[in-house]
Order: sequence, then C-alpha cells, then structure tokens
Amino acid sequence: MAFTLDEIVPWGRSYEEYREMFALSEGDLAERILGCADGPASFNAGLTSRGGAVVSVDPLYRFSCGEIRTRIDQVFDTVLSETRKNAHEFVWKTIPSVESLGQTRMDAMNAFLEDYPRGRKDGRYLDLSLPELPFRTGEFGLALCSHYLFLYSPHLSLDFHLRSIRELRRVAREIRVFPLLELGAVWSRHLDPVVESLSEEGYRIAIEPVPYEFQRGGNQMMIIR
Repeated sequence: MAFTLDEIVPWGRSYEEYREMFALSEGDLAERILGCADGPASFNAGLTSRGGAVVSVDPLYRFSCGEIRTRIDQVFDTVLSETRKNAHEFVWKTIPSVESLGQTRMDAMNAFLEDYPRGRKDGRYLDLSLPELPFRTGEFGLALCSHYLFLYSPHLSLDFHLRSIRELRRVAREIRVFPLLELGAVWSRHLDPVVESLSEEGYRIAIEPVPYEFQRGGNQMMIIR
C-alpha cells in the first residue's frame, strides 16, 4: 500500500528546506518571490526576517490563526500514520525518524503561526488560489510551488496543472516546482504531458537536481522560464 491522502492537507516545510528544495541562491532570495500553495510553511516568515520580499498565496489564508491550528491538529496524526506505514518511500537521513519528522514539521508550522497574524495584516499571506491570480504580468522575479502541483496529481487534473503553470509564468519570470513525484513516491502522471504540452507552446523547461530528498527519488525540481 502506498502513501495516500483523501484530500490536500496543511503540512509546512521550513525556510531551510525551501532553500534546498528549490536550490535557492542568494541572488534568487533577493528577487521578489511568490510562494504558491505555501500553506503553513515557514519560508515566508524566514525570508521576511532576513529582509526578503515574499508573498504567499493559499486558500488556507482565509482562516484565522486558531482555525488553522485546529486544522493542523486534525490532520497531524493521519499524516504521520501514513508516513509510518509507508516508511520505505522516504529517505531517513536528514530527518532520521517519523517522530523527528513530526517535530520538524510542527516547528515549521509553529513558526508560520507565530508570523501569520502580522504577515496577514501586511499582505504577505493572501487568500488566493490557482489557476487564476490577480497579480500584474511580471510582478515577481521568481514563483515557487512546493508540494502541490505534481504531488497531488490524483486530486488535480492535467488541465489544472497546465493552466496553473501558464498563470504562474505570466506573473513571474521564472517558476520552480518541487517535487515531481506524486503521493506514493512515483513520478507524477502529469509530468510528461505537462513537459510536452508546454514545450510545444514555447516554454523553456528544465528538470534539475536539488540538494534535498525526503520522498525517495524526489530530488529534482522543474524550472520554467
């Protein structure tokens, strides 16, 4: 039995994980960044505290801090249980155990929750979702999409992926998507059709290795320019 979820759940990664997942250089971090489907990740909090410019979008941000905390608590044990049952799908190196994973994820989500009220007030957390965004064309230098496109391929159609990537490319000069696996640690069913369709439309697409791997085999990102 492979790792499965019935729905898209709030599950946050850290600033340091984002840097590795997307191979972010100091030059990348100096760009105006759009984080798409960031959920309760602490990347926005971490980059903002370091003087960076970032806006995160997710429908999760329509909810209050307390409501998000409740939702995290509701799914936390389910995600860890699925991870424990399918431990062979993951690389237990930087994160050595399921218990350590729980602590790492909760630390990141707590950092998000601490930053969320101020960030929401400042306009850094916006209740928006793909495939349509209200931003100006070219408003961002870099758009990052973590653990949403491709990962949730069983939940999101090929057409949704194509429309979302076109929209991200409209608002940002460069897009990076990680991982390219779907739940179950298998290559996304949409990966090849996305590459084929967008390449035919003139998009420049590259698949590059990154210094991060937790899902076994999930150590590559897609770059669209």
